[in-house]
Amino acid sequence: MAGHPHPHPYLDAPTPLAFAHRGGAAGGDENTVAAFARCVALGYRYVETDVHATRDGVAVVFHDPTLARMTGDRRRVADVRWADLAALRIAGESAVPRLDDLLDSWPQVRFNIDVKSDQALGPALEVIRRGDAHDRVLLASFSDARLRRIRRELGPAVATSMGTREVARLWAGARLGRLRRLPAGVVAAQVPVSQNGIRVVTPRFLAHAHRLGLQVHVWTVDDPVRIHELLDLGVDGIMTDRIEVLREVYSARGLWPAETR
Repeated sequence: MAGHPHPHPYLDAPTPLAFAHRGGAAGGDENTVAAFARCVALGYRYVETDVHATRDGVAVVFHDPTLARMTGDRRRVADVRWADLAALRIAGESAVPRLDDLLDSWPQVRFNIDVKSDQALGPALEVIRRGDAHDRVLLASFSDARLRRIRRELGPAVATSMGTREVARLWAGARLGRLRRLPAGVVAAQVPVSQNGIRVVTPRFLAHAHRLGLQVHVWTVDDPVRIHELLDLGVDGIMTDRIEVLREVYSARGLWPAETR
């Protein structure tokens, strides 16, 4: 198996982990209750999702800053009250779940949560505290400043991944052979295969991350050939929009987790 045992309870499953990206965005109804139900029914134990906050401070599961792409409504999530958002539908289903409802609905699932805005930070952290969900969430963000605030407020009890600058430093450290101390609570580097034409996920990068005790999770990978290639390299997790495809590849390699529900 790839990777190393990690003390954080969030990572207590055998690697490589399988993440349903936005609940499996290829289905067309990303980040909805129906999407999450579908990936859980397939056997996914790890789900990647996103959080914004409404005008009245409710943490909601949604990727974009505006409602336009998913619902045709041009308003920003941050400008809408929860009561208005709750009435929106996609294909007859509730369009935008609350974060607290999501955590309550699937207590056996681990959620990888990308905190999309500064406004979402306070409401999201409050949901995690109130629901005592510290062991079953990993908080992510492209913003290093947002991650610093998350770590300051919740401490190492909550797992985090790395911001854009932190990943760049990790990549440079791999090239130069320099080990840097990581902030407490950082358990994973979550990265694309390549960024701006530069290959990120290389044997050297993986070895360097593993020396630091980090898992490497790669997003967003939908092609079975690429999935096989990354597993051969020894990545610790893959995030996919095509949840059936990833499951088929893992199953063919004997990696699909046994049923735990």
